[in-house]
Amino acid sequence: MIDEGYIKFASIWQRSKPLDFPEIDELITWRRPLFAAELIGQYVESGIGFGNISIRLPGAGGFIISGTQTGHLAELDYRHFARVTSYDISENRVTSIGATEASSESMTHATIYEINPAIRAVVHVHSYELWVALKNVLPTTSEDVAYGTPEMAYEFYRLFNETDFRRQGIAVMAGHEAGLISIGSTLQEAAERVLALKQDIAD
Repeated sequence: MIDEGYIKFASIWQRSKPLDFPEIDELITWRRPLFAAELIGQYVESGIGFGNISIRLPGAGGFIISGTQTGHLAELDYRHFARVTSYDISENRVTSIGATEASSESMTHATIYEINPAIRAVVHVHSYELWVALKNVLPTTSEDVAYGTPEMAYEFYRLFNETDFRRQGIAVMAGHEAGLISIGSTLQEAAERVLALKQDIAD
């Protein structure tokens, strides 16, 4: 069963006009090939979207992430992004602002940015082929940990401390069917890591 699309944390969302950050153009640009490769999209049977993409803002500005349930859209614009301004893992709470509510994976993205300040971008995709082929080959979260939870956030601390995730930049989410996380010092690096894996499987 696909466990996707539902916000599992306390979401404090301030609806606003569409955000206007230049980083959003970069997010839109790099989401296109991920959508074309069906790494971001929608499950036809359930109508539930999957996949999200984020980028860190300079200083203490938080990060911009694609909105919840935008996976089905081939092209996003400024209306489809939220800025995560604060979060609390222990309280399972995320605060965001934007014309749409922040993705259900926002807690995981926030944790990864906290762990390593050198990370500027996080990409969460779905690929059952990659998930099956790479589970327990690449750094892998515990099977009993679900997406969007404090437990998943703490799992990424574990991967950074106990595996090669910091260097390899890709992890498999064993308890989140088809889910993978890619990170990078740039959005291009994060996106191209997983696009290259998808191409390798296709070849």
